[in-house]
Amino acid sequence: MTILRRFFVARVALCATAASALFPAISAGQSAAPTAASRAAPPAEWPSYVSAFDAYVHADSIVGAATLVMRDGRVLAHHETGFADRALGQRVDTNTIFHWGSITKTLTAIAVMQLVERGRLSLDARVTEYIPELRGVHDAWGSMDSVTVQMLLSHASGLQNGTWPWTQGRPWEPFEPTTWEQLVAMMPYQEVAFKPGTRYSYSNPGFIYLARIVQALSGDPWEAYVQKNIFTPLGLTRSYFNATPWHLAEYRSNNYYVERDSARRGVRVAANGREFNPGITVPNGGWNAPLGDLATYLAFLTNASHGDAFTQRTYDTIMPHATLERMWRPRYPTNPPDTAGEWMATSFFVYRKGDATIVGHTGSQAGFRAFVYWNPVTKDAVIAAFNTSNEVDPSASTKGYDALRQVAWTLLR
Repeated sequence: MTILRRFFVARVALCATAASALFPAISAGQSAAPTAASRAAPPAEWPSYVSAFDAYVHADSIVGAATLVMRDGRVLAHHETGFADRALGQRVDTNTIFHWGSITKTLTAIAVMQLVERGRLSLDARVTEYIPELRGVHDAWGSMDSVTVQMLLSHASGLQNGTWPWTQGRPWEPFEPTTWEQLVAMMPYQEVAFKPGTRYSYSNPGFIYLARIVQALSGDPWEAYVQKNIFTPLGLTRSYFNATPWHLAEYRSNNYYVERDSARRGVRVAANGREFNPGITVPNGGWNAPLGDLATYLAFLTNASHGDAFTQRTYDTIMPHATLERMWRPRYPTNPPDTAGEWMATSFFVYRKGDATIVGHTGSQAGFRAFVYWNPVTKDAVIAAFNTSNEVDPSASTKGYDALRQVAWTLLR
């Protein structure tokens, strides 16, 4: 066997575990034969979870959604419901491409930690060393020079949550800032909410600043860096940012808002269009992909190499698993003084569920909503994506979504 062929066979083995079982039509042009992985039984809680999933989809008027459960990098079961594009009658299937919102932040965090592992960056480095413009932000506790890379990664900088905090929802307003100069222009009109490093407070702009550091040190735009250093080695060929590539356009899901009708007496489901411009916010929420690519990503995060030397070497080249595990160490409780439930680690959320520790992240942008969770010990994982956001009663919608996440955790033994 030639060196090139050995490389090809190893590459196929790396990508096939999670993704090929979900994408036989694209990857092979025909249905694949059942494998041991595809015959593995899903958790006993799977039917109850699917019932709760469908009930939430129905109650929240969600147009289309998909979910799957994994163990040790292998997809055990998946479920799709509704439409990727209702007007076209296009059903959600295993090829459907969703938008993953803030789950993108985990890519930015790994990119930063790669530079740390390679000796290019320190977690204790001052952010203003790379982004001196941040000195324009008002800090009542001292100087913005005190904000470190680790603080940004752990949402502990005190910076605001929203990237674009002044929107009134008018049609002419930008969805998000589109240029770096817009963010810089806003900095003198911002202030940190607390002494940096003392507690948690979610911040989207912080990850744009982290991406600027990645760009400054690597010489690549953030999108190109992630493509080279995460997507390509993992074989995530259907993952992308910004506009959908032509060869994937037919699989891109539309996204929807449930909102009051013009008479304010009823509700309607409004399509937002398949494409939207996330502006400069891509590093904190711009990942587009089908569930299969997320499954391959979680196989990496759970170190599901199954003893294959090439796969393990690829995983370790992207990020040694010991480093990932350090990123999952709790740093700040998200709801102090409660320190028993949810914590922010280094860009990942950590939860206690009985005796189990669960790691994960959620995402929400435009009409899309999503979550990924896994148990680092058992390597069980669950992924879900939705293409609709209910704006009529956001409180009830969030309550239903949170209840579903609790049910999803029952899949993680």
